[in-house]
Amino acid sequence: MAELIKLKGAEIMCESLLREGVEVIFGHPGGAILPFYDALWSYPQLRHILVRHEQAAAHAADGYSRVTGKVGVCVATSGPGATNLVTGIMGAKADSVPMVAITGQVSRASLGTEAFQECDICSIAASCTKTTFMVMNPADLADTIREAFYVAQEGRPGPVLIDVPRDVQLELTDAVFPQVIPVPVPEVSEEALDRLKDAARLINEAERPVIISGHGIMTSGANQELRALAEQTGIPVITTLLGLGGFPSGHPLSMGMLGMHGMYWANIAVDQADVIVGVGMRFDDRVTGKVDTFAPHARIIHMDIDASQIGRNVPVEVPVVGDAKALLSKLTPMVRHTPHPDWMQFIENLKRNHPSLAIPPSDKLQPQQVISTLNTVIQEDPETIVVTGVGQHQMWAAQFLSFKKADSFVSSGGLGAMGFELPAAMGVQVGKPGTPVWVVAGDGGFQMTLQELVTLSEEKLPVKIVLINNGHLGMVRQWQDMYFNGHLKAVPVPGPDFIKLADAYGVGAVRVSNAEDVLPAMRQAQAHDGPFLIEFVVDSTTNVYPMVPPGGSLADTLEDPAISTTIGT
Repeated sequence: MAELIKLKGAEIMCESLLREGVEVIFGHPGGAILPFYDALWSYPQLRHILVRHEQAAAHAADGYSRVTGKVGVCVATSGPGATNLVTGIMGAKADSVPMVAITGQVSRASLGTEAFQECDICSIAASCTKTTFMVMNPADLADTIREAFYVAQEGRPGPVLIDVPRDVQLELTDAVFPQVIPVPVPEVSEEALDRLKDAARLINEAERPVIISGHGIMTSGANQELRALAEQTGIPVITTLLGLGGFPSGHPLSMGMLGMHGMYWANIAVDQADVIVGVGMRFDDRVTGKVDTFAPHARIIHMDIDASQIGRNVPVEVPVVGDAKALLSKLTPMVRHTPHPDWMQFIENLKRNHPSLAIPPSDKLQPQQVISTLNTVIQEDPETIVVTGVGQHQMWAAQFLSFKKADSFVSSGGLGAMGFELPAAMGVQVGKPGTPVWVVAGDGGFQMTLQELVTLSEEKLPVKIVLINNGHLGMVRQWQDMYFNGHLKAVPVPGPDFIKLADAYGVGAVRVSNAEDVLPAMRQAQAHDGPFLIEFVVDSTTNVYPMVPPGGSLADTLEDPAISTTIGT
């Protein structure tokens, strides 16, 4: 028998991460996690990216995971370090992103004494994770890390937190490592197969069918299977915000995004549909509008890996639990191609008579002009990835950008965390070196995590930043203007001189306020060797349309009053 090797707990942590295939860690050191950082000195294979705020570590791990398919890893110390991770951890939970967060904790003897930087992070993070672990014995570290990575990836992916007291990291123990067992490829159960037969019958009988695809298409790698189903049946495909890229934008059956700021024609098509096939999506409030008026004529088929999501928000006639890739591969041979000429003509008339992507004329630079020009630029390289923050700029990006590949659009959907964009893009660029990465940011959210500009500079990550500066918390201003009697309170957000700030962080930058300078500035950014920021000073009064009003149904979708339309179908 081979001689057992004694290792410190921190060394076991590093060895375990290597065995899980981890290559990159995003983190920030502190007292309770220092033994782990000391062990990292002997493990150069584990690249550590030093963020300037722990929240950024979690967002970066999120972005890294989305584009690599690997588990993102973030690390922080106890107390405020751990609590600062929580926003990013919850974002990963909401968007089904596999992540392992490792936090230091005060020594075992100090637990419960209100020691310096002590907090019960496992209790705090319990609702934000799939599970949490507190490791009280160094001999349990290897098994715990193995289990954490498995749990993060199996079923509906999500984050797991491991809390390790400082003295556990320092204690020597026999190093015994479990075998790394890959998460098995999901199979279709007999029950799901029977339900798929019911789904196929509904699809074959449908006269006004639509497919709504979500982030689960990317998570399961089912974009080809989705396309095969759409082409086999001739059913148009509508996506959720996080489903963008799961079905190619230029495809004849692509109808873009639905929901609160979705395309008018997509919303009305869902409202008028008689069969809806929901795949890898949750029917959340941003998609449905007023739930009890959602798709009043439709019989709904819902396929999702998380059984708890099916029937949670809308009544479902055919519930099918399982992995999207596996389910779609079984469903497609069961359905037949049934042309729906009247239905497709109805949709084409909606598109023609309700031009959701028209840009109102103005003597001021419009944010839609900026995003539309960016779309021209990103079409030149189909590998380009766009990362957004949350707010008006996020919606314009979702509306005006076209994506041909899965995982080309990265955004905080379920949680809607402002400040997500910059650190997430950092993780994306680390995960996809050599791939063009563009950030679309708003001036409000950007100020929440702009300190990570120095991380981009230090790590020489050539992220290009499109900063939409309207001087306001734009989406809040829009709501206050439209639904709170124009009482604009706490929405102007004067910022620093972003150009000087970028220069201070070692990032190239230029300011643009005229339409004719938009494309040249983007070309300048592309040519720059390193990170580059373009501040676009845009009209502060521009609103996002289409829009489903508060409490309204998809049928109530509002169009931009500045755009004249011919109503009719």
